Amino acid sequence: MRKHKAVVIAFLFIMMIVLLGLNYIWDDSYLWFSFGLIILALVLFLFKFESRKVEPRELVLLAVLASIAAVGRIPFASLPSVQPTTFVIMMSGYVFGAESGFVIGAVAALASNMIMGQGPWTPWQMVAWGLVGMTAGLLKNTFFMNRRWGQITFGVIWGYLFGWIMNLWGFLALIQSGGSQTWRAFIVYMIGSATFDTFHAISNVFFLVVFGAIWIKILTRFKRKYGLLE
Repeated sequence: MRKHKAVVIAFLFIMMIVLLGLNYIWDDSYLWFSFGLIILALVLFLFKFESRKVEPRELVLLAVLASIAAVGRIPFASLPSVQPTTFVIMMSGYVFGAESGFVIGAVAALASNMIMGQGPWTPWQMVAWGLVGMTAGLLKNTFFMNRRWGQITFGVIWGYLFGWIMNLWGFLALIQSGGSQTWRAFIVYMIGSATFDTFHAISNVFFLVVFGAIWIKILTRFKRKYGLLE
């Protein structure tokens, strides 16, 4: 059974990679690919809970957390790469698990871009933020993530990883438009976003230091009191 689940999960992630590739080829169909990613993320979430019925209140909780993460981008729109979205997704994945974290991250990206602006970058943001939540969930029971310094380090790492994933999309788009395809051009392109990635990492650290403990306490209380996503 465990092997069967691993195969299905691997297949879903391969499909996500395929959708990202198709988004690169047909960038005018990004919205369809975005909804495709959402469907795959929901399938991944529901597959995790195949042994029991997923309650509507659990789905509502995921939607609320995704909405909070999405709305959190708006007040900070004028500050490049500074927002609490990554923090909310990270905390959600840490408390409720990898699958829930991925769904919240993917939905938050799509929902926030309804206001911030949709584009070929949307599926890439969905995957990047989904991976933030997923990795936070996968590491939640480790010595590393159960320490404040570990959570801060995690936030710093994803401040840069998120930017690098988006840089990959940007560089592929540049190549598609006839830009240079050399490794030197790629490295220069990556270095060019270092300032914005640093802002992202610093904002993650700020929100973790100031709000991290209280968010974990509140979300854990909801989880235990109402038996959500156990």
